[in-house]
Amino acid sequence: MTRRLCAATLLSLALLAAPWSSAPALEPENRHGGAGQVIAELLSQYHFRDREIDDALSSEVYRAYFEALDPQRFYFLESDVEAFAKYREQLDDKLLQGEVSVAYRIFDRYQQRVEERTRHALDVIESGLDFETDATLNLDRSDADWAQSEAELDRLWEKRVINDALTQVLGGRELDAVRDSLRDRYERLARNVEQYNAEDVFQTFMNAWAGRFDPHTSYMSPRSSENFDINMRLSLEGIGALLRAEGDFVEVVELIPGGPAARSGELKAGDRIVGVGQEGEPMQDVVGWRLADVVDLIRGPKASEVRLEILPAAGGADATPEEIQLTRNTVELEEQAAQAEVIAVEQGDTTRRIGVIEIPAFYADFEAASAGQEDYRSTTRDVRALLEEERFDGIDGLVIDLRGNAGGSLSEAVKLSGLFIEQGPVVQVHRSNGQREVLRDEEAEAPVFGGPLGVLVDNRSASASEIFAAAMQDYERGVVLGDRTFGKGTVQSLIGLDRFGIGEEDNSGRLKLTIAKFYRINGESTQLQGVSPDLPLPSPHADDAVGERAADNALPWDTVRAARYTPLTSLDAVLPELRARHEARVRERPALRSVAAEAERLREEREDSVVSLNLEQRRAEIEAADARRLEAINLRLEAYGREPVESLDAVEEDAIPDVLREEAARVVADLAQLQSLDQQIAQHRGAD
Repeated sequence: MTRRLCAATLLSLALLAAPWSSAPALEPENRHGGAGQVIAELLSQYHFRDREIDDALSSEVYRAYFEALDPQRFYFLESDVEAFAKYREQLDDKLLQGEVSVAYRIFDRYQQRVEERTRHALDVIESGLDFETDATLNLDRSDADWAQSEAELDRLWEKRVINDALTQVLGGRELDAVRDSLRDRYERLARNVEQYNAEDVFQTFMNAWAGRFDPHTSYMSPRSSENFDINMRLSLEGIGALLRAEGDFVEVVELIPGGPAARSGELKAGDRIVGVGQEGEPMQDVVGWRLADVVDLIRGPKASEVRLEILPAAGGADATPEEIQLTRNTVELEEQAAQAEVIAVEQGDTTRRIGVIEIPAFYADFEAASAGQEDYRSTTRDVRALLEEERFDGIDGLVIDLRGNAGGSLSEAVKLSGLFIEQGPVVQVHRSNGQREVLRDEEAEAPVFGGPLGVLVDNRSASASEIFAAAMQDYERGVVLGDRTFGKGTVQSLIGLDRFGIGEEDNSGRLKLTIAKFYRINGESTQLQGVSPDLPLPSPHADDAVGERAADNALPWDTVRAARYTPLTSLDAVLPELRARHEARVRERPALRSVAAEAERLREEREDSVVSLNLEQRRAEIEAADARRLEAINLRLEAYGREPVESLDAVEEDAIPDVLREEAARVVADLAQLQSLDQQIAQHRGAD
């Protein structure tokens, strides 16, 4: 015991001279005071949420800034938060006066705490890792109290180090390699904080303000603005994924349709990236890295390979690292395009042909359109072309699959709606200044498709997807199926601070400001509540922690005056029978039961964020979870007459039947049958 203590003490003394401990204190740049004043003015005067920059908001921002620096409560002490408490209700006055230095003093304290935690983490590695403990660790500490003492933080970090080590051991790495990897990781934590510059601190502080207005309003530093433009142009090769910093991890928020990640099927929203490796080079641990640095590491030359080490979201708290390989490329419009198939649905002696069109995004080649090219690509043009193909002749019904469609072009959502209605309003836009605009389909022509329609959605269907689904529901033009949608019903505008004399165009930064909300033509907002399906389907992606409802300070749901429109039909009479037939299939069809069971399993795993720090117990829990997942997959394969797989490694995602799409086709086939019966009855009564 004495020898171990001495060794640890010597290591701690050596670390006192660590290279990350000599960083000079950061100070705001000259332009930051003026930039803060302009941002405060824009937020209070032009944001959709009418809110003043006052003491109450200052108090919220004070706490939000600490949480932005340390969201999982691993670094700050309660005494740190109280040490600056005299500024709790003064930040508003200082911001309006162009004074932002308090944010830098708090950041200095944060940097000090990160250095201390790094030293302790390295001590724990050298002291030995106990994998036979009965201790547990809650991986979700976002609601935890700040630690009361350094001793409490020490105990917390001892658990964190053991958990980090366990994760790698269970992933198949040798213990010596694990120690080396964790040493590098924790040293990198401190070095990364040392590499923060004044603009990084300013962006974090300004976003503490912006985030109190709504989750989609944010300040973007010049570097973040450049990354945003690259994402919009899709002009620099990467993997086609939107990422965010979540504590010390980088998390996948969304996969861009048609991008390398989406095409691979190996990366999913919610996965955490813990390592990045270049072609022919060792994997680089990126836990604790700044988001911009991880993004830079992932980008590279077109057609080159990049390896990612991820903690899959599907693994929940017990996730172990997996390595995937992707080929960098740009996202081509062709790869975002709508795709189609026809599903044959047997109903007794009748076979009904149901068309399915999958729309990954609402897209348009605006550059080609503005140049006058007659054959430019867009969602509406592509869907029209698919509906006019010979294989769609005489279809009995149609499913529009919007699962995973995060939105895109608003005008395309309006135009697409016009393919299924004759004419009329589609969505309302209400701005912060009280202006109201009703966007309409102005084409007074017969619908391209007028038959039975289903719209398949999930909680990743957002924005433009919600506008289309809501319009079809309000007109009672079709049945909305699936899960409640994302709930993003707001409109943002980008404002360059150079317009206000803050810096120059390429280094001023920009404010993304929420200025309007979308409303359905029935007067209800799509904000927060999203679109509720007429017929819910079990979804493995259903997650209350995803979407607008999980975001802090989301704008509320509300209503406005309805637009003038007339429903095209009434579905009230057929919906009860559609639900009854669907529920009967859930009871009778093993494939549907397996989807429901998988959704419940994933929900339970997401809710349980506490993990064991005992190696054997943790291994047993992981094996049990994998066994349940494998059982669900084999149940689905068996239902389709396919051979079972022996392990999860043998599972090919593309080979797993899309049960929900097939069920959506069956529901639309039922709708076609019921509407046909109604028409026959009506005709018979007319003849009488």
